[in-house]
Amino acid sequence: MAEYQNIFTQVQVRAAPEMGMVEQVETGNRTSGATFSNLAGWFGNAQLGPIYLGTMGVVSLATGAIWFMLCGAWFWHQAGYNPAVFLRDLFWFSLEPPAAEYGLGFAPMAEGGLWLIASFFLLISVLSWWVRTYLRAEALGMGKHVSWAFAGAIWLFLVLGLIRPVLMGSWSEAVPYGIFSHLDWTNNFSLTYGNLFYNPFHALSIAFLYGSALLFAMHGATILAVTRLGGDRELEQIVDRGTASERAALFWRWTMGFNATMEGIHRWAWGFAVLVTVTGGIGILLTGTVVDDWYSWAQVHGYAPLN
Repeated sequence: MAEYQNIFTQVQVRAAPEMGMVEQVETGNRTSGATFSNLAGWFGNAQLGPIYLGTMGVVSLATGAIWFMLCGAWFWHQAGYNPAVFLRDLFWFSLEPPAAEYGLGFAPMAEGGLWLIASFFLLISVLSWWVRTYLRAEALGMGKHVSWAFAGAIWLFLVLGLIRPVLMGSWSEAVPYGIFSHLDWTNNFSLTYGNLFYNPFHALSIAFLYGSALLFAMHGATILAVTRLGGDRELEQIVDRGTASERAALFWRWTMGFNATMEGIHRWAWGFAVLVTVTGGIGILLTGTVVDDWYSWAQVHGYAPLN
């Protein structure tokens, strides 16, 4: 008899939409309806909504839309207002920060001033969204783990676009807004400062990145493997260990000699993921402000071979 394996198929239950908590929770800014999507159900829960925006959500979406439209308007200008050129060269267009001669001053609009205005709105958008995640977690009686994980990513964002340029005394050190221009900036940044691969914090960031991928893959595979034994009900398995948890633990003890708990694996994954951006931000912040040539630094510290 064929055995049900939910790595290949997933049952999508249809019932009345689950509207969430309503007792002692402000619902005035929450949408009143919800729909279902088969496509969303293949990857997660099929229900879409209700959505709570609130003041911070509206501010974040509005300022984020302004940033998006400013970048788009500049790309449209670079395309000569030609839709065919716009579509053809979209990945090559770029909104660049001011040149080095402007320092931290305000440049003319066409020479980086628009980048400064767009960056201001993007900063407000990202920080407002962070406040929204914090307030929603607080209103629902949750821990603030999502907010602090998001803060780790914001730390890297701030280092790249605000903190390091201010310390370097020039907006020209910031990252441009564009697909290939962003990639070019990354490549040139590494070449300018002696190969970023010799930056130990960059190495830590990559190690945590690969480690996060490995941990999430191991955990996802484990839960899928014991779902038919109730492993997907992880909260129950944490407080009342069952056969799914026991078999998952036994598998990893047999194959690795060690296993995380149903709760502990999430702390491992959370920590590894957050440290990707935290260590990466430290590495970027030290580049040019403390260390001008990472290859020479690595030679001095026995990290790279002497020529």
